[in-house]
Amino acid sequence: MVNIIICGACGRMGSSIINMAKQDKDFNIIAGTEIDSCPSIGNKNPLIIKSGDMEQYINTGDIIIDFTIAENTMKNVEIALKKNAKIVIGTTGLSEENKEFLKQAGEKNSIVFAPNMSTGINLLLDTVENIAKKIPNYDVEIIEIHHNKKKDSPSGTAIRLAEAVSSGHNRSLKDVGVYGRYGTQALRKPGEIGVHAVRCGDVCGDHTVIFASDGERIEISHKATSRAGLVAGALRAAKWINNKPAGLYDMRDVLGLK
Repeated sequence: MVNIIICGACGRMGSSIINMAKQDKDFNIIAGTEIDSCPSIGNKNPLIIKSGDMEQYINTGDIIIDFTIAENTMKNVEIALKKNAKIVIGTTGLSEENKEFLKQAGEKNSIVFAPNMSTGINLLLDTVENIAKKIPNYDVEIIEIHHNKKKDSPSGTAIRLAEAVSSGHNRSLKDVGVYGRYGTQALRKPGEIGVHAVRCGDVCGDHTVIFASDGERIEISHKATSRAGLVAGALRAAKWINNKPAGLYDMRDVLGLK
């Protein structure tokens, strides 16, 4: 039995994780955390607790599943370290400083961090990196589409795809990444990786990577029609990490793609 606490329990991902976990006999949901103003806290839903009370519910070996915001996630990682609990993180919009903190935390604890936990996207990451190795001189542009309430841009998944391409090119994304194009200086430079964000409607997440040269174009897309793939991936990661030693892992570790 895997004991889990879900952070952001009333959000889109959190509520979906709770619903799927309830149907899986391998999981025991200890609690779900939310901000103090959440109307579901207390009598309306005994499972939902205040975020500030989470530490009281965690024991060694329990697993936190976190899909919140960067600031909250870092606090939850600190609690996980203190309580020797493992953590699965799907939060996007993390800064380089946040990511460095996760690397350091991974030296002491077991962490799975991935901006997208669906099987399809992680297979796409492998495919894109392999293609980039074989055609390093092709122009590469990445387009992502998400719902109109998404707060961060570009998506964490789009950034990971750009990192996969830059890894295939043996370059740093910091040196070649371009985010959107506007104005008279927008002429494409050789070797750039363009990343573009669209926000509209209720789109769960569409990602397309374009490799283009004179005379031909390769387009590879992944379209999420619901959050089910992300939820299933998060729960798969929670089961996988249950018996793993300290380390910072990602979904390709979980899926055996490395």
